[in-house]
Amino acid sequence: MRAPTRLTPELVLRAYAEGLFPMAEARDDPTLYWISPDARGIIPLDGLHVSHRLARTVRSERFTVTTDADFPAVIAGCAAPAEGRSETWINPEIEDLYVELFRRGHAHSLECWQNGELAGGLYGVQLGGAFFGESMFSRVRDASKVALVHLVARLKAGGFSLLDTQFITPHLASLGAIEIPRGRYQDLLDDALTRSGVWLRHCPAPGGRTTFPSFAPLSGETGLTGVVGGTGGPSWPGWLVLQLITQTS
Repeated sequence: MRAPTRLTPELVLRAYAEGLFPMAEARDDPTLYWISPDARGIIPLDGLHVSHRLARTVRSERFTVTTDADFPAVIAGCAAPAEGRSETWINPEIEDLYVELFRRGHAHSLECWQNGELAGGLYGVQLGGAFFGESMFSRVRDASKVALVHLVARLKAGGFSLLDTQFITPHLASLGAIEIPRGRYQDLLDDALTRSGVWLRHCPAPGGRTTFPSFAPLSGETGLTGVVGGTGGPSWPGWLVLQLITQTS
């Protein structure tokens, strides 16, 4: 279904709550469409697949992982051509729209840094206890995978119940993504919208450790969409991230 000539953040948020999301067919295509797949991709928060090699990478803290430190750079990285991906669905209007959603506290990014350079990351939209993962990119091997592992840890720690990936790719399937029918997805979304997910900057200190701050959400609440404000935040320790993702809900 073709989207209106010009989308607003308010309209996009209402669409997400109904199970829709906007896409362009190509980077240089100005037309946007509302998408609602018959089979929806999700990653169950208790079902992320982390290989031994990826776990070693997360634990080694090869990357410094921040949140909301450079949202525009992350979406620009996702929109740029890459090896095996000469075209993307993120056109300039999508970029501007999601940067505005970020400024209003409705979108978040995770950045992976190596030697001070942005190595990869991901971004998405939050509504209640749902996080809609939009896109990810890597300039260094495993950077986007590490960002995804950190994302799941944050979502579990913040009380989220749904991680929407929209579609399934072989890459996402290898990490635990599954397809579910539209009706089942809508049930999960409706439940998630009743929850109050919190986008955390600081991490908890389990097992009696006290060297890390207890839960410390970013300042400023926005009701249905959770939390806004604040940038960066300390990189969560790899051992703690792995511990969080293995905890069952």
